[in-house]
Amino acid sequence: MNQFAPDIASDPLSAFLALVLLAMSVASWTVIVYKTWFLRRVGTDIAQGKAVFWQASDVAQAVRALQSVDRNAVLTPLAQAQQQLMPNTLGSQGDVHTQRTRVLRDALHAVLQRLQWGQVLLATVGSTAPFVGLLGTVWGIYHALTGIASAGQLSIEQVAGPVGESLIMTAAGLGVALPAVLAFNVMGRMINRLEHELEGFAHDVRAL
Repeated sequence: MNQFAPDIASDPLSAFLALVLLAMSVASWTVIVYKTWFLRRVGTDIAQGKAVFWQASDVAQAVRALQSVDRNAVLTPLAQAQQQLMPNTLGSQGDVHTQRTRVLRDALHAVLQRLQWGQVLLATVGSTAPFVGLLGTVWGIYHALTGIASAGQLSIEQVAGPVGESLIMTAAGLGVALPAVLAFNVMGRMINRLEHELEGFAHDVRAL
């Protein structure tokens, strides 16, 4: 290795930035793997749950049948919302349709928050990882040029080596950001589709 190349092990800032990129990569891939499994599972639960719910003879039987297939409890809170109406409270003011709409809305929002879990992290990694890598590159170039200047020697070979190695940090930042951005967009479309299905189910339950 070139003697003027930035040494991450001996440079605290470069080591810190490398660890930050590593942590971002591990966190984003953990979210990607888990959410891919979770959203596919939820999609299956919604399809099976809606089928068994509407085939039941009454609401109580429908809820029991739904609980047997709704492994992630995304439809069950909506089906049970009408049982959460409490008399003699502010929430019981207004007609029954208004009360059911309020309870269903709260239940739907709680389910959607679970579906949205991890999206903020993916968006954050996708937007910040390139800049972390760029900062590592700038610092690495500065560190290398400082070493070259202190040695009192200058040639194209001595500059090209350290600069080229410093650019690896930029490539690492892009390598961390791209999967996070792609996963954010793909999972966002999956969540929107599931959200529409849940909203339709909540609307049909309120109509009961």
